[in-house]
Amino acid sequence: MTRVGAHLSTEVVIIGGGVAGLSTARALTDLGVTDVVVLERATVGSGGSGKSSGIVRCHYGIRSLAAMAWHALPTLEHAAEILGAPSGFTKTGYLVGVDQRNLGALRANVAMQQDLGISVELVDHEAARALWPAAQLEDFAEFAYEPHGGYGDGHQTALAFALAARHGGAHLRQHAPVISLGVQNDRMVHVDLADGTRIATSQVVLATGPWATSLANGVGVALPVQAQRAQVLLVDPGEALGPVPVFSDLVSLQYVRGEGSRILVGDSDHSDPEWCNPDEYRERVSDQELAAAVPKFVHRFPSLDRAALSSSYAGCYDVTPDYNPIMSSCPIEGLWLCAGFSGHGYKISPAVGELMADLMLTGRSRYDDVDPTDFRWERFGEDQFLTSPHPYAGAGQMR
Repeated sequence: MTRVGAHLSTEVVIIGGGVAGLSTARALTDLGVTDVVVLERATVGSGGSGKSSGIVRCHYGIRSLAAMAWHALPTLEHAAEILGAPSGFTKTGYLVGVDQRNLGALRANVAMQQDLGISVELVDHEAARALWPAAQLEDFAEFAYEPHGGYGDGHQTALAFALAARHGGAHLRQHAPVISLGVQNDRMVHVDLADGTRIATSQVVLATGPWATSLANGVGVALPVQAQRAQVLLVDPGEALGPVPVFSDLVSLQYVRGEGSRILVGDSDHSDPEWCNPDEYRERVSDQELAAAVPKFVHRFPSLDRAALSSSYAGCYDVTPDYNPIMSSCPIEGLWLCAGFSGHGYKISPAVGELMADLMLTGRSRYDDVDPTDFRWERFGEDQFLTSPHPYAGAGQMR
Protein backbone atom coordinates (compact mmCIF):
# COMPACT_ATOMS: atom_id res chain seq x y z
CA MET A 1 0.00 0.00 0.00
CA THR A 2 1.37 3.38 -0.98
CA ARG A 3 0.42 6.96 -0.15
CA VAL A 4 -0.53 9.25 -3.04
CA GLY A 5 -0.91 12.80 -1.78
CA ALA A 6 -3.54 12.75 0.95
CA HIS A 7 -4.85 9.35 -0.08
CA LEU A 8 -3.70 5.74 -0.17
CA SER A 9 -3.35 3.40 -3.11
CA THR A 10 -3.19 -0.38 -3.35
CA GLU A 11 -3.61 -3.07 -5.98
CA VAL A 12 -6.34 -5.05 -4.18
CA VAL A 13 -8.74 -4.11 -1.39
CA ILE A 14 -10.56 -6.93 0.37
CA ILE A 15 -13.52 -5.77 2.43
CA GLY A 16 -14.26 -8.16 5.26
CA GLY A 17 -11.98 -9.74 7.84
CA GLY A 18 -13.73 -13.07 8.19
CA VAL A 19 -12.63 -16.45 6.87
CA ALA A 20 -13.65 -15.70 3.27
CA GLY A 21 -11.88 -12.38 2.94
CA LEU A 22 -8.75 -13.39 4.81
CA SER A 23 -8.50 -16.70 2.97
CA THR A 24 -8.63 -14.73 -0.27
CA ALA A 25 -5.86 -12.43 0.96
CA ARG A 26 -3.73 -15.42 1.87
CA ALA A 27 -4.33 -17.09 -1.50
CA LEU A 28 -3.44 -13.92 -3.41
CA THR A 29 -0.17 -13.52 -1.54
CA ASP A 30 0.63 -17.18 -2.20
CA LEU A 31 0.32 -16.36 -5.91
CA GLY A 32 2.62 -13.36 -5.63
CA VAL A 33 0.06 -10.56 -5.28
CA THR A 34 1.30 -8.82 -2.14
CA ASP A 35 -0.12 -5.28 -2.52
CA VAL A 36 -3.29 -6.30 -0.71
CA VAL A 37 -5.19 -4.47 2.03
CA VAL A 38 -7.90 -6.18 4.10
CA LEU A 39 -10.40 -3.81 5.70
CA GLU A 40 -12.42 -5.06 8.67
CA ARG A 41 -15.08 -2.85 10.21
CA ALA A 42 -14.56 -4.30 13.70
CA THR A 43 -12.06 -7.05 14.52
CA VAL A 44 -10.93 -10.21 12.75
CA GLY A 45 -13.64 -12.87 12.79
CA SER A 46 -16.14 -10.66 14.62
CA GLY A 47 -18.93 -11.18 12.09
CA GLY A 48 -20.43 -14.45 10.90
CA SER A 49 -17.13 -16.33 11.14
CA GLY A 50 -16.93 -15.94 14.90
CA LYS A 51 -20.43 -17.32 15.42
CA SER A 52 -20.12 -20.25 13.03
CA SER A 53 -20.75 -23.74 14.36
CA GLY A 54 -17.60 -24.67 12.47
CA ILE A 55 -18.89 -27.99 11.13
CA VAL A 56 -16.41 -29.65 8.76
CA ARG A 57 -18.01 -32.02 6.27
CA CYS A 58 -17.96 -32.81 2.58
CA HIS A 59 -21.55 -34.01 2.45
CA TYR A 60 -23.06 -31.97 -0.35
CA GLY A 61 -25.31 -32.78 -3.27
CA ILE A 62 -23.62 -30.13 -5.42
CA ARG A 63 -20.44 -31.54 -6.87
CA SER A 64 -18.40 -28.32 -6.82
CA LEU A 65 -19.23 -27.67 -3.16
CA ALA A 66 -18.34 -31.21 -2.14
CA ALA A 67 -15.05 -30.90 -4.02
CA MET A 68 -14.27 -27.54 -2.40
CA ALA A 69 -14.89 -28.98 1.05
CA TRP A 70 -12.58 -31.91 0.30
CA HIS A 71 -9.83 -29.63 -1.05
CA ALA A 72 -10.22 -27.37 2.01
CA LEU A 73 -9.99 -30.11 4.61
CA PRO A 74 -6.17 -30.49 4.74
CA THR A 75 -5.70 -26.77 5.40
CA LEU A 76 -8.23 -26.78 8.25
CA GLU A 77 -6.80 -29.98 9.72
CA HIS A 78 -3.15 -28.90 9.43
CA ALA A 79 -3.56 -25.14 9.79
CA ALA A 80 -0.74 -24.81 12.31
CA GLU A 81 1.72 -26.13 9.73
CA ILE A 82 0.17 -24.60 6.61
CA LEU A 83 -1.04 -21.22 7.90
CA GLY A 84 1.20 -20.81 10.91
CA ALA A 85 -1.58 -20.96 13.54
CA PRO A 86 -4.24 -23.53 14.50
CA SER A 87 -7.82 -23.54 13.24
CA GLY A 88 -9.24 -25.27 16.29
CA PHE A 89 -10.00 -28.30 14.15
CA THR A 90 -11.15 -31.38 16.07
CA LYS A 91 -11.37 -34.57 14.04
CA THR A 92 -14.43 -36.47 15.26
CA GLY A 93 -15.90 -37.88 12.07
CA TYR A 94 -19.21 -36.78 10.55
CA LEU A 95 -22.38 -38.89 10.55
CA VAL A 96 -25.51 -38.03 8.58
CA GLY A 97 -28.74 -40.01 8.77
CA VAL A 98 -31.89 -40.00 6.61
CA ASP A 99 -35.30 -41.63 6.59
CA GLN A 100 -36.76 -43.83 3.87
CA ARG A 101 -37.97 -40.97 1.68
CA ASN A 102 -34.40 -39.61 1.41
CA LEU A 103 -32.62 -42.94 1.03
CA GLY A 104 -32.20 -42.59 -2.73
CA ALA A 105 -30.79 -39.08 -2.36
CA LEU A 106 -28.30 -40.21 0.28
CA ARG A 107 -27.00 -43.05 -1.88
CA ALA A 108 -26.73 -40.84 -4.97
CA ASN A 109 -24.90 -38.12 -3.09
CA VAL A 110 -22.47 -40.54 -1.48
CA ALA A 111 -21.74 -42.10 -4.87
CA MET A 112 -20.96 -38.65 -6.29
CA GLN A 113 -18.71 -37.83 -3.32
CA GLN A 114 -16.86 -41.11 -3.65
CA ASP A 115 -16.35 -40.38 -7.35
CA LEU A 116 -14.57 -37.18 -6.27
CA GLY A 117 -12.28 -39.24 -4.04
CA ILE A 118 -13.91 -38.14 -0.78
CA SER A 119 -13.51 -40.60 2.08
CA VAL A 120 -17.13 -41.48 2.87
CA GLU A 121 -19.16 -44.66 3.13
CA LEU A 122 -22.71 -45.79 3.73
CA VAL A 123 -23.13 -47.40 7.15
CA ASP A 124 -25.92 -49.34 8.82
CA HIS A 125 -27.63 -48.97 12.18
CA GLU A 126 -25.12 -51.14 13.98
CA ALA A 127 -22.19 -48.99 12.86
CA ALA A 128 -24.08 -45.76 13.61
CA ARG A 129 -25.03 -47.02 17.07
CA ALA A 130 -21.39 -47.72 17.83
CA LEU A 131 -20.55 -44.14 16.86
CA TRP A 132 -23.41 -42.53 18.83
CA PRO A 133 -24.46 -44.93 21.62
CA ALA A 134 -26.73 -42.35 23.29
CA ALA A 135 -28.84 -41.78 20.16
CA GLN A 136 -32.16 -43.42 19.30
CA LEU A 137 -31.78 -44.41 15.64
CA GLU A 138 -34.82 -46.52 14.77
CA ASP A 139 -36.46 -43.93 12.52
CA PHE A 140 -33.44 -43.68 10.21
CA ALA A 141 -33.18 -45.74 7.04
CA GLU A 142 -29.43 -45.42 6.48
CA PHE A 143 -26.40 -43.31 7.30
CA ALA A 144 -23.24 -41.97 5.69
CA TYR A 145 -20.02 -41.52 7.61
CA GLU A 146 -16.98 -39.35 6.86
CA PRO A 147 -14.08 -40.34 9.12
CA HIS A 148 -12.21 -37.10 8.38
CA GLY A 149 -15.07 -34.78 9.36
CA GLY A 150 -15.33 -32.81 12.56
CA TYR A 151 -15.45 -29.16 13.57
CA GLY A 152 -13.22 -26.14 13.92
CA ASP A 153 -13.28 -22.66 15.39
CA GLY A 154 -14.27 -19.83 13.05
CA HIS A 155 -12.52 -17.12 15.02
CA GLN A 156 -9.28 -19.08 15.33
CA THR A 157 -9.37 -19.92 11.65
CA ALA A 158 -9.85 -16.28 10.67
CA LEU A 159 -6.86 -15.35 12.82
CA ALA A 160 -4.81 -18.11 11.16
CA PHE A 161 -5.67 -16.83 7.66
CA ALA A 162 -4.82 -13.30 8.83
CA LEU A 163 -1.43 -14.44 10.06
CA ALA A 164 -0.65 -16.24 6.80
CA ALA A 165 -1.81 -13.29 4.70
CA ARG A 166 0.31 -10.82 6.69
CA HIS A 167 3.33 -13.09 6.46
CA GLY A 168 2.77 -13.06 2.69
CA GLY A 169 2.84 -9.27 2.61
CA ALA A 170 -0.83 -8.26 2.93
CA HIS A 171 -1.87 -5.44 5.25
CA LEU A 172 -4.80 -5.70 7.67
CA ARG A 173 -6.72 -2.72 9.01
CA GLN A 174 -9.23 -3.40 11.77
CA HIS A 175 -11.85 -0.89 12.95
CA ALA A 176 -11.94 0.37 9.37
CA PRO A 177 -15.55 0.29 8.13
CA VAL A 178 -16.08 0.98 4.43
CA ILE A 179 -19.00 3.28 3.69
CA SER A 180 -18.97 3.31 -0.11
CA LEU A 181 -17.36 2.04 -3.29
CA GLY A 182 -16.11 4.44 -5.95
CA VAL A 183 -16.84 3.58 -9.58
CA GLN A 184 -16.10 5.47 -12.79
CA ASN A 185 -17.15 4.24 -16.22
CA ASP A 186 -18.22 0.91 -14.70
CA ARG A 187 -14.78 0.31 -13.22
CA MET A 188 -13.59 0.24 -9.62
CA VAL A 189 -11.47 3.24 -8.71
CA HIS A 190 -11.54 3.58 -4.92
CA VAL A 191 -13.17 2.72 -1.60
CA ASP A 192 -14.12 5.26 1.06
CA LEU A 193 -13.82 4.57 4.79
CA ALA A 194 -15.88 6.02 7.59
CA ASP A 195 -12.88 7.95 8.93
CA GLY A 196 -12.55 9.88 5.66
CA THR A 197 -9.73 7.78 4.20
CA ARG A 198 -9.93 7.07 0.48
CA ILE A 199 -8.00 4.14 -0.94
CA ALA A 200 -7.47 4.11 -4.69
CA THR A 201 -7.67 0.62 -6.17
CA SER A 202 -8.77 -1.19 -9.31
CA GLN A 203 -9.64 -4.49 -7.60
CA VAL A 204 -12.10 -4.93 -4.72
CA VAL A 205 -13.27 -8.18 -3.15
CA LEU A 206 -16.57 -7.79 -1.32
CA ALA A 207 -16.53 -10.43 1.41
CA THR A 208 -18.73 -8.95 4.11
CA GLY A 209 -21.49 -11.55 4.39
CA PRO A 210 -24.93 -10.00 4.87
CA TRP A 211 -23.38 -6.51 4.93
CA ALA A 212 -22.26 -6.88 1.32
CA THR A 213 -25.70 -6.08 -0.07
CA SER A 214 -25.75 -2.37 0.73
CA LEU A 215 -22.26 -1.74 -0.64
CA ALA A 216 -23.07 -3.61 -3.86
CA ASN A 217 -26.43 -1.85 -4.22
CA GLY A 218 -24.61 1.47 -3.88
CA VAL A 219 -22.91 0.88 -7.24
CA GLY A 220 -25.95 -0.63 -8.93
CA VAL A 221 -25.20 -4.30 -8.40
CA ALA A 222 -28.22 -6.18 -7.08
CA LEU A 223 -26.76 -8.69 -4.65
CA PRO A 224 -29.50 -11.11 -3.53
CA VAL A 225 -28.16 -11.78 -0.03
CA GLN A 226 -30.26 -11.63 3.13
CA ALA A 227 -29.43 -12.24 6.77
CA GLN A 228 -31.18 -15.27 8.26
CA ARG A 229 -31.06 -15.70 12.02
CA ALA A 230 -29.71 -19.07 13.17
CA GLN A 231 -29.91 -20.20 16.77
CA VAL A 232 -27.62 -22.58 18.64
CA LEU A 233 -28.22 -24.33 21.96
CA LEU A 234 -25.49 -25.44 24.32
CA VAL A 235 -26.64 -28.47 26.29
CA ASP A 236 -25.11 -30.17 29.31
CA PRO A 237 -25.73 -33.86 28.53
CA GLY A 238 -25.68 -34.81 32.20
CA GLU A 239 -23.11 -37.53 31.58
CA ALA A 240 -19.84 -38.03 29.76
CA LEU A 241 -20.48 -38.99 26.14
CA GLY A 242 -16.96 -39.92 25.18
CA PRO A 243 -15.79 -39.34 21.60
CA VAL A 244 -18.76 -38.92 19.25
CA PRO A 245 -18.89 -37.62 15.68
CA VAL A 246 -20.72 -34.57 14.44
CA PHE A 247 -24.24 -35.86 13.78
CA SER A 248 -26.51 -34.40 11.11
CA ASP A 249 -30.02 -35.64 11.84
CA LEU A 250 -32.04 -35.12 8.66
CA VAL A 251 -35.08 -36.81 10.17
CA SER A 252 -35.59 -34.47 13.14
CA LEU A 253 -33.77 -31.67 11.29
CA GLN A 254 -31.09 -30.83 13.81
CA TYR A 255 -27.33 -31.21 14.08
CA VAL A 256 -25.17 -31.86 17.13
CA ARG A 257 -21.50 -31.78 17.92
CA GLY A 258 -19.32 -31.75 20.97
CA GLU A 259 -18.36 -28.46 22.64
CA GLY A 260 -16.00 -29.39 25.46
CA SER A 261 -18.11 -31.34 27.96
CA ARG A 262 -21.31 -29.98 26.39
CA ILE A 263 -23.27 -30.55 23.18
CA LEU A 264 -23.83 -27.85 20.60
CA VAL A 265 -27.26 -28.25 18.99
CA GLY A 266 -28.23 -26.43 15.81
CA ASP A 267 -31.42 -26.24 13.80
CA SER A 268 -31.54 -27.72 10.28
CA ASP A 269 -35.16 -26.74 9.59
CA HIS A 270 -35.17 -23.80 7.19
CA SER A 271 -38.78 -24.08 6.09
CA ASP A 272 -39.75 -20.83 7.85
CA PRO A 273 -36.64 -18.61 7.87
CA GLU A 274 -36.39 -15.66 10.21
CA TRP A 275 -34.95 -12.78 8.20
CA CYS A 276 -33.21 -10.16 10.29
CA ASN A 277 -31.04 -7.07 10.44
CA PRO A 278 -27.48 -8.38 10.94
CA ASP A 279 -26.75 -5.42 13.22
CA GLU A 280 -29.79 -5.90 15.42
CA TYR A 281 -31.39 -9.27 16.12
CA ARG A 282 -32.33 -11.46 19.07
CA GLU A 283 -29.22 -13.27 20.29
CA ARG A 284 -30.86 -15.76 22.66
CA VAL A 285 -33.38 -18.55 22.13
CA SER A 286 -37.01 -17.71 22.83
CA ASP A 287 -39.39 -19.86 24.87
CA GLN A 288 -41.24 -20.72 21.66
CA GLU A 289 -38.04 -21.82 19.93
CA LEU A 290 -37.00 -23.84 22.94
CA ALA A 291 -40.40 -25.54 22.96
CA ALA A 292 -39.76 -26.65 19.37
CA ALA A 293 -36.13 -27.71 19.90
CA VAL A 294 -36.44 -29.68 23.13
CA PRO A 295 -38.81 -32.41 21.82
CA LYS A 296 -36.50 -33.04 18.85
CA PHE A 297 -33.52 -33.43 21.16
CA VAL A 298 -35.40 -35.63 23.63
CA HIS A 299 -36.67 -37.84 20.82
CA ARG A 300 -33.18 -38.36 19.44
CA PHE A 301 -31.40 -38.76 22.79
CA PRO A 302 -33.95 -40.26 25.21
CA SER A 303 -31.25 -41.80 27.41
CA LEU A 304 -29.86 -38.35 28.26
CA ASP A 305 -32.60 -37.78 30.82
CA ARG A 306 -30.41 -35.49 32.92
CA ALA A 307 -29.57 -33.16 30.04
CA ALA A 308 -30.10 -29.45 30.69
CA LEU A 309 -29.82 -26.26 28.68
CA SER A 310 -26.60 -24.41 29.54
CA SER A 311 -26.97 -21.39 27.28
CA SER A 312 -27.87 -20.28 23.77
CA TYR A 313 -26.78 -17.80 21.17
CA ALA A 314 -27.65 -16.80 17.63
CA GLY A 315 -25.81 -15.72 14.54
CA CYS A 316 -26.72 -14.92 10.95
CA TYR A 317 -26.38 -16.86 7.76
CA ASP A 318 -25.80 -14.69 4.67
CA VAL A 319 -28.32 -16.38 2.43
CA THR A 320 -28.94 -16.32 -1.32
CA PRO A 321 -32.22 -17.43 -2.96
CA ASP A 322 -30.73 -20.88 -3.71
CA TYR A 323 -28.81 -21.16 -0.41
CA ASN A 324 -25.50 -21.32 -2.24
CA PRO A 325 -22.64 -18.83 -2.45
CA ILE A 326 -21.70 -16.18 -4.96
CA MET A 327 -18.01 -16.17 -5.92
CA SER A 328 -17.93 -14.14 -9.07
CA SER A 329 -17.18 -11.08 -11.11
CA CYS A 330 -20.04 -8.66 -11.79
CA PRO A 331 -20.87 -5.83 -14.23
CA ILE A 332 -18.47 -3.48 -12.41
CA GLU A 333 -14.99 -4.24 -13.71
CA GLY A 334 -12.68 -5.07 -10.81
CA LEU A 335 -15.47 -5.71 -8.30
CA TRP A 336 -15.48 -9.31 -7.10
CA LEU A 337 -18.38 -10.76 -5.13
CA CYS A 338 -17.65 -13.26 -2.36
CA ALA A 339 -20.78 -13.56 -0.24
CA GLY A 340 -24.01 -15.47 0.35
CA PHE A 341 -22.37 -18.55 1.81
CA SER A 342 -25.60 -19.70 3.45
CA GLY A 343 -23.92 -21.71 6.19
CA HIS A 344 -21.35 -23.40 3.93
CA GLY A 345 -18.56 -20.85 4.26
CA TYR A 346 -16.45 -22.15 7.13
CA LYS A 347 -15.85 -25.67 5.86
CA ILE A 348 -14.91 -24.51 2.35
CA SER A 349 -13.06 -21.35 3.38
CA PRO A 350 -9.54 -22.39 2.27
CA ALA A 351 -10.91 -23.29 -1.17
CA VAL A 352 -12.94 -20.06 -1.28
CA GLY A 353 -9.76 -18.02 -1.13
CA GLU A 354 -8.11 -20.18 -3.76
CA LEU A 355 -11.06 -19.86 -6.13
CA MET A 356 -11.32 -16.10 -5.69
CA ALA A 357 -7.59 -15.64 -6.29
CA ASP A 358 -7.76 -17.93 -9.33
CA LEU A 359 -10.69 -16.02 -10.82
CA MET A 360 -8.96 -12.69 -10.30
CA LEU A 361 -5.68 -13.80 -11.85
CA THR A 362 -6.56 -16.44 -14.45
CA GLY A 363 -10.34 -16.58 -14.76
CA ARG A 364 -10.46 -20.31 -14.01
CA SER A 365 -10.24 -22.70 -11.07
CA ARG A 366 -7.06 -24.60 -10.27
CA TYR A 367 -9.25 -27.62 -9.52
CA ASP A 368 -10.85 -29.47 -12.42
CA ASP A 369 -13.69 -30.63 -10.18
CA VAL A 370 -14.67 -27.10 -9.10
CA ASP A 371 -16.70 -25.30 -11.78
CA PRO A 372 -16.63 -21.56 -11.07
CA THR A 373 -19.65 -20.94 -13.27
CA ASP A 374 -21.72 -22.71 -10.62
CA PHE A 375 -21.21 -19.69 -8.35
CA ARG A 376 -21.65 -16.89 -10.87
CA TRP A 377 -23.67 -13.85 -9.84
CA GLU A 378 -25.57 -13.90 -13.13
CA ARG A 379 -27.38 -17.16 -12.33
CA PHE A 380 -30.07 -15.33 -10.39
CA GLY A 381 -30.96 -13.02 -13.28
CA GLU A 382 -30.91 -16.03 -15.59
CA ASP A 383 -33.23 -17.98 -13.26
CA GLN A 384 -30.60 -20.74 -13.20
CA PHE A 385 -30.42 -21.45 -9.48
CA LEU A 386 -27.69 -23.74 -8.18
CA THR A 387 -29.53 -26.66 -6.62
CA SER A 388 -28.67 -30.21 -5.70
CA PRO A 389 -29.75 -32.90 -8.18
CA HIS A 390 -30.59 -35.04 -5.16
CA PRO A 391 -31.95 -32.80 -2.40
CA TYR A 392 -33.17 -34.06 0.95
CA ALA A 393 -36.89 -33.57 1.48
CA GLY A 394 -37.39 -31.28 4.45
CA ALA A 395 -33.78 -30.10 4.62
CA GLY A 396 -33.88 -27.53 1.83
CA GLN A 397 -30.61 -26.78 0.06
CA MET A 398 -28.33 -26.83 3.11
CA ARG A 399 -26.87 -30.21 2.19
